[in-house]
Amino acid sequence: MQLGISSYTYTWSIGVGEQKPSSPLDAHGLLQKAMELGVKLVQLADNIPLERWTDEALREFGQKANDMGIGLEVGGRGLTPERLTQYIRIAKILGSPFLRFVIDGEDYEPDQETIQNIIKDGLNSLSNAGILLAIENHDRFLSRELAQFIHQTNPLQVGICLDSVNSLGAGEGIQEVLGQLIPLTINFHIKDFGIKRKDHQMGFEVFGTPAGEGLLDIPGIIKKLKHFRRCGSCILELWTPPERDIEETVKKEQAWARQSIAYLQSLGLFEN
Repeated sequence: MQLGISSYTYTWSIGVGEQKPSSPLDAHGLLQKAMELGVKLVQLADNIPLERWTDEALREFGQKANDMGIGLEVGGRGLTPERLTQYIRIAKILGSPFLRFVIDGEDYEPDQETIQNIIKDGLNSLSNAGILLAIENHDRFLSRELAQFIHQTNPLQVGICLDSVNSLGAGEGIQEVLGQLIPLTINFHIKDFGIKRKDHQMGFEVFGTPAGEGLLDIPGIIKKLKHFRRCGSCILELWTPPERDIEETVKKEQAWARQSIAYLQSLGLFEN
Protein backbone atom coordinates (compact mmCIF):
# COMPACT_ATOMS: atom_id res chain seq x y z
CA MET A 1 0.00 0.00 0.00
CA GLN A 2 1.44 3.35 -1.07
CA LEU A 3 1.34 6.68 0.76
CA GLY A 4 0.74 9.86 -1.21
CA ILE A 5 -0.38 13.47 -1.19
CA SER A 6 -3.29 15.19 -2.89
CA SER A 7 -4.34 18.55 -4.21
CA TYR A 8 -6.52 18.49 -1.07
CA THR A 9 -3.43 18.19 1.11
CA TYR A 10 -2.71 21.72 -0.09
CA THR A 11 -6.19 23.18 -0.57
CA TRP A 12 -5.32 26.67 0.66
CA SER A 13 -1.99 26.65 -1.19
CA ILE A 14 -3.87 26.08 -4.44
CA GLY A 15 -6.60 28.57 -3.56
CA VAL A 16 -10.13 28.41 -2.19
CA GLY A 17 -12.63 30.52 -4.11
CA GLU A 18 -11.36 34.09 -4.21
CA GLN A 19 -8.80 33.38 -1.49
CA LYS A 20 -5.61 32.70 -3.41
CA PRO A 21 -2.02 33.03 -2.22
CA SER A 22 0.42 35.27 -4.06
CA SER A 23 2.05 32.21 -5.68
CA PRO A 24 -0.61 29.48 -5.94
CA LEU A 25 0.51 25.87 -6.01
CA ASP A 26 -0.25 24.00 -9.24
CA ALA A 27 -0.03 20.39 -10.39
CA HIS A 28 3.67 20.73 -11.20
CA GLY A 29 4.26 22.14 -7.72
CA LEU A 30 2.54 19.10 -6.25
CA LEU A 31 5.09 16.85 -7.92
CA GLN A 32 7.85 18.88 -6.30
CA LYS A 33 6.12 18.66 -2.91
CA ALA A 34 5.97 14.88 -3.27
CA MET A 35 9.71 14.75 -3.94
CA GLU A 36 10.45 16.97 -0.95
CA LEU A 37 8.28 14.82 1.34
CA GLY A 38 9.66 11.53 0.08
CA VAL A 39 6.41 10.13 -1.30
CA LYS A 40 5.90 8.71 -4.77
CA LEU A 41 2.19 9.26 -5.35
CA VAL A 42 0.10 12.35 -6.15
CA GLN A 43 -3.70 12.44 -6.40
CA LEU A 44 -5.06 15.26 -8.56
CA ALA A 45 -8.60 15.99 -7.37
CA ASP A 46 -11.30 18.32 -8.62
CA ASN A 47 -9.65 21.50 -7.30
CA ILE A 48 -7.21 21.06 -10.20
CA PRO A 49 -9.67 20.92 -13.14
CA LEU A 50 -7.90 18.54 -15.51
CA GLU A 51 -10.77 18.75 -18.02
CA ARG A 52 -9.37 22.16 -19.01
CA TRP A 53 -6.03 20.63 -20.05
CA THR A 54 -5.26 19.58 -23.60
CA ASP A 55 -4.32 15.97 -24.26
CA GLU A 56 -0.81 17.15 -25.08
CA ALA A 57 -0.49 18.92 -21.72
CA LEU A 58 -1.79 15.81 -19.94
CA ARG A 59 0.72 13.58 -21.72
CA GLU A 60 3.60 15.94 -20.97
CA PHE A 61 2.63 16.10 -17.30
CA GLY A 62 2.28 12.33 -17.12
CA GLN A 63 5.72 11.90 -18.64
CA LYS A 64 7.22 14.40 -16.19
CA ALA A 65 5.72 12.52 -13.24
CA ASN A 66 6.98 9.22 -14.65
CA ASP A 67 10.49 10.64 -15.05
CA MET A 68 10.37 11.72 -11.39
CA GLY A 69 9.22 8.26 -10.29
CA ILE A 70 5.84 9.57 -9.13
CA GLY A 71 2.56 7.77 -9.76
CA LEU A 72 -0.62 9.71 -10.49
CA GLU A 73 -4.23 9.26 -9.43
CA VAL A 74 -7.14 11.22 -10.87
CA GLY A 75 -10.30 12.54 -9.23
CA GLY A 76 -13.42 14.27 -10.52
CA ARG A 77 -16.66 15.71 -9.19
CA GLY A 78 -20.20 15.59 -10.54
CA LEU A 79 -20.87 12.06 -11.83
CA THR A 80 -22.66 12.65 -15.12
CA PRO A 81 -22.29 10.34 -18.15
CA GLU A 82 -20.33 13.03 -19.96
CA ARG A 83 -17.93 13.72 -17.11
CA LEU A 84 -17.39 10.04 -16.46
CA THR A 85 -16.41 9.52 -20.11
CA GLN A 86 -14.23 12.62 -20.03
CA TYR A 87 -12.39 11.60 -16.89
CA ILE A 88 -11.87 8.00 -17.96
CA ARG A 89 -9.92 9.42 -20.90
CA ILE A 90 -7.93 11.73 -18.60
CA ALA A 91 -7.17 8.93 -16.14
CA LYS A 92 -5.98 6.69 -18.96
CA ILE A 93 -3.65 9.35 -20.35
CA LEU A 94 -2.13 9.95 -16.90
CA GLY A 95 -1.87 6.25 -16.07
CA SER A 96 -4.17 6.41 -13.06
CA PRO A 97 -5.23 2.90 -11.93
CA PHE A 98 -8.58 4.18 -10.74
CA LEU A 99 -10.85 7.19 -11.06
CA ARG A 100 -12.13 8.75 -7.84
CA PHE A 101 -15.48 10.50 -8.15
CA VAL A 102 -17.58 12.61 -5.80
CA ILE A 103 -21.12 12.00 -7.04
CA ASP A 104 -22.65 15.42 -6.44
CA GLY A 105 -21.61 18.61 -8.16
CA GLU A 106 -22.74 22.22 -8.21
CA ASP A 107 -26.55 22.19 -8.61
CA TYR A 108 -26.35 18.45 -9.33
CA GLU A 109 -27.66 15.81 -6.92
CA PRO A 110 -28.77 12.72 -8.88
CA ASP A 111 -31.02 10.11 -7.32
CA GLN A 112 -29.88 6.56 -6.64
CA GLU A 113 -31.38 5.05 -9.79
CA THR A 114 -29.68 7.66 -11.97
CA ILE A 115 -26.34 7.01 -10.30
CA GLN A 116 -26.59 3.25 -10.77
CA ASN A 117 -27.50 3.67 -14.44
CA ILE A 118 -24.57 6.03 -15.05
CA ILE A 119 -22.16 3.59 -13.43
CA LYS A 120 -23.58 0.57 -15.29
CA ASP A 121 -23.41 2.41 -18.62
CA GLY A 122 -19.76 3.30 -17.96
CA LEU A 123 -18.55 -0.19 -17.04
CA ASN A 124 -17.44 -1.15 -20.55
CA SER A 125 -15.46 2.06 -20.97
CA LEU A 126 -13.83 1.56 -17.58
CA SER A 127 -12.98 -2.04 -18.43
CA ASN A 128 -11.55 -1.13 -21.84
CA ALA A 129 -9.37 1.53 -20.22
CA GLY A 130 -8.25 -0.82 -17.42
CA ILE A 131 -9.46 1.64 -14.80
CA LEU A 132 -11.50 1.10 -11.62
CA LEU A 133 -14.13 3.56 -10.42
CA ALA A 134 -13.84 4.70 -6.79
CA ILE A 135 -16.92 6.46 -5.42
CA GLU A 136 -16.12 8.77 -2.51
CA ASN A 137 -18.33 8.91 0.57
CA HIS A 138 -19.23 12.58 0.54
CA ASP A 139 -21.93 14.06 2.78
CA ARG A 140 -25.29 13.11 1.27
CA PHE A 141 -25.31 9.32 1.00
CA LEU A 142 -25.29 6.85 3.86
CA SER A 143 -22.53 4.26 3.80
CA ARG A 144 -25.05 1.43 3.24
CA GLU A 145 -26.40 3.29 0.20
CA LEU A 146 -22.89 3.63 -1.21
CA ALA A 147 -22.29 -0.06 -0.63
CA GLN A 148 -25.49 -0.78 -2.58
CA PHE A 149 -24.16 1.21 -5.55
CA ILE A 150 -21.13 -1.07 -5.60
CA HIS A 151 -22.96 -4.37 -5.20
CA GLN A 152 -25.68 -3.47 -7.71
CA THR A 153 -23.22 -2.44 -10.43
CA ASN A 154 -19.98 -4.46 -10.42
CA PRO A 155 -17.87 -4.90 -7.27
CA LEU A 156 -14.91 -6.02 -9.39
CA GLN A 157 -14.80 -2.71 -11.26
CA VAL A 158 -16.34 -0.29 -8.77
CA GLY A 159 -15.24 0.41 -5.22
CA ILE A 160 -15.00 3.10 -2.59
CA CYS A 161 -12.71 6.04 -2.04
CA LEU A 162 -13.00 6.09 1.74
CA ASP A 163 -12.86 9.51 3.38
CA SER A 164 -12.48 9.47 7.14
CA VAL A 165 -14.64 12.52 7.92
CA ASN A 166 -17.08 13.28 5.09
CA SER A 167 -19.84 10.95 6.27
CA LEU A 168 -20.40 13.13 9.32
CA GLY A 169 -22.40 15.19 6.83
CA ALA A 170 -24.79 12.25 6.51
CA GLY A 171 -24.99 11.79 10.28
CA GLU A 172 -22.66 8.78 10.41
CA GLY A 173 -19.66 8.24 12.65
CA ILE A 174 -16.40 6.70 11.53
CA GLN A 175 -17.00 3.24 13.02
CA GLU A 176 -20.31 2.83 11.19
CA VAL A 177 -18.69 3.94 7.94
CA LEU A 178 -15.73 1.61 8.35
CA GLY A 179 -17.98 -1.37 9.01
CA GLN A 180 -19.83 -0.84 5.76
CA LEU A 181 -17.12 0.41 3.43
CA ILE A 182 -13.68 -0.93 4.38
CA PRO A 183 -14.15 -4.22 2.45
CA LEU A 184 -14.98 -2.20 -0.68
CA THR A 185 -12.24 0.41 -0.35
CA ILE A 186 -9.83 1.01 -3.23
CA ASN A 187 -8.33 4.25 -1.92
CA PHE A 188 -8.27 5.81 1.56
CA HIS A 189 -8.20 9.53 2.35
CA ILE A 190 -6.36 9.99 5.63
CA LYS A 191 -7.96 13.11 7.10
CA ASP A 192 -7.50 13.38 10.85
CA PHE A 193 -9.93 15.44 12.88
CA GLY A 194 -11.09 16.50 16.31
CA ILE A 195 -14.50 17.25 17.79
CA LYS A 196 -15.08 19.59 20.70
CA ARG A 197 -18.16 20.97 22.39
CA LYS A 198 -18.87 24.68 21.95
CA ASP A 199 -18.19 26.89 24.98
CA HIS A 200 -21.92 27.52 25.37
CA GLN A 201 -22.43 23.71 25.43
CA MET A 202 -25.00 23.80 22.62
CA GLY A 203 -23.36 21.99 19.73
CA PHE A 204 -20.01 20.66 18.57
CA GLU A 205 -17.22 21.89 16.34
CA VAL A 206 -15.50 19.50 13.92
CA PHE A 207 -12.00 20.59 12.93
CA GLY A 208 -9.00 19.21 11.11
CA THR A 209 -5.71 18.23 12.75
CA PRO A 210 -2.34 17.01 11.52
CA ALA A 211 -2.32 13.25 10.99
CA GLY A 212 -1.80 11.46 14.29
CA GLU A 213 -3.08 14.28 16.48
CA GLY A 214 -6.83 13.75 16.16
CA LEU A 215 -9.42 11.08 16.86
CA LEU A 216 -8.64 8.89 13.87
CA ASP A 217 -7.08 5.50 14.63
CA ILE A 218 -4.87 5.59 11.57
CA PRO A 219 -2.75 2.48 12.31
CA GLY A 220 -5.88 0.45 13.10
CA ILE A 221 -7.64 1.49 9.90
CA ILE A 222 -4.58 0.77 7.76
CA LYS A 223 -4.31 -2.71 9.24
CA LYS A 224 -8.00 -3.38 8.50
CA LEU A 225 -7.53 -2.19 4.92
CA LYS A 226 -4.56 -4.50 4.48
CA HIS A 227 -6.67 -7.40 5.72
CA PHE A 228 -9.04 -7.04 2.76
CA ARG A 229 -6.13 -6.60 0.29
CA ARG A 230 -8.04 -4.27 -2.02
CA CYS A 231 -6.86 -0.78 -1.08
CA GLY A 232 -3.74 0.19 -3.01
CA SER A 233 -3.11 3.70 -1.75
CA CYS A 234 -3.61 6.05 1.18
CA ILE A 235 -3.68 9.77 0.48
CA LEU A 236 -3.13 12.51 3.05
CA GLU A 237 -5.81 15.19 3.05
CA LEU A 238 -5.95 18.12 5.46
CA TRP A 239 -8.69 20.35 6.82
CA THR A 240 -6.37 23.14 7.93
CA PRO A 241 -8.19 25.85 9.95
CA PRO A 242 -7.45 29.26 8.41
CA GLU A 243 -5.26 31.89 10.03
CA ARG A 244 -5.70 35.68 9.84
CA ASP A 245 -4.60 35.88 6.20
CA ILE A 246 -4.06 33.48 3.32
CA GLU A 247 -0.26 33.57 3.44
CA GLU A 248 -0.21 32.58 7.12
CA THR A 249 -2.75 29.86 6.38
CA VAL A 250 -0.55 28.48 3.59
CA LYS A 251 2.47 28.35 5.91
CA LYS A 252 0.41 26.45 8.48
CA GLU A 253 -0.96 24.05 5.87
CA GLN A 254 2.48 23.26 4.51
CA ALA A 255 3.87 22.71 8.01
CA TRP A 256 0.96 20.35 8.75
CA ALA A 257 1.69 18.45 5.55
CA ARG A 258 5.33 17.92 6.53
CA GLN A 259 4.40 16.91 10.07
CA SER A 260 1.66 14.55 8.89
CA ILE A 261 3.74 12.75 6.28
CA ALA A 262 6.60 12.36 8.76
CA TYR A 263 4.19 10.76 11.24
CA LEU A 264 2.65 8.45 8.63
CA GLN A 265 6.07 7.36 7.38
CA SER A 266 7.12 6.62 10.96
CA LEU A 267 4.35 4.00 11.26
CA GLY A 268 6.20 1.62 8.94
CA LEU A 269 2.93 0.56 7.28
CA PHE A 270 3.54 1.80 3.75
CA GLU A 271 5.71 0.80 0.81
CA ASN A 272 8.79 2.94 0.29
